[in-house]
Amino acid sequence: MAETILYSFRRCPYAMRARMALSVSGADYEHREVVLRDKPPEMLEASPKGTVPVLVTEDAGILEESLDIMRWALAQGDPEGWLERQDEELLAANDGPFKHHLDRYKYSTRYDDVDPEEHGAKAAEHLRVLDERLATSPYLCGEKRGFADIAIFPFVRQFVNADKEWFAAQGLKHVDKWLAGLTGSELFTGIMAKHDQWKAA
Repeated sequence: MAETILYSFRRCPYAMRARMALSVSGADYEHREVVLRDKPPEMLEASPKGTVPVLVTEDAGILEESLDIMRWALAQGDPEGWLERQDEELLAANDGPFKHHLDRYKYSTRYDDVDPEEHGAKAAEHLRVLDERLATSPYLCGEKRGFADIAIFPFVRQFVNADKEWFAAQGLKHVDKWLAGLTGSELFTGIMAKHDQWKAA
């Protein structure tokens, strides 16, 4: 059994970006698929906050944040030079304001007194920033995919999938092309393979 263990949930965008970094790095780990309504006690013992992804390692302890997992994985191996293509400002905008508006756009019934259309429009403002960046290069930090692309696109994918017709009407052609390329990549389709729920033997 691999010494490193990843607790993951297939459709979680945080877990997606962690799995992509682990995959490209070539790191050896055991995948444990979690059902969020039936979390394994082994995961909760490692990380009581109960969110995925969680990476249990021998050298770095327990990593509970997806960006930390990405950086740990790429420290093991970074064949495409992802760590050279980061953008802290874009990552902060994605994980902060954009995620805030995404949640209230896609899951408006979970919140009191929110207007999903207003939040959709606010989220689209962030996508226009990405679109301007992608008008001059195929990826967010240049000619090749890197850390920023992989960390951000699962959330853009989630936003687009909430209402594809509405997104198509926004005219974000560069974001659309970028997203299609990343979601159609072998790397992404590989990490989206289905796993049965993990339970201790």
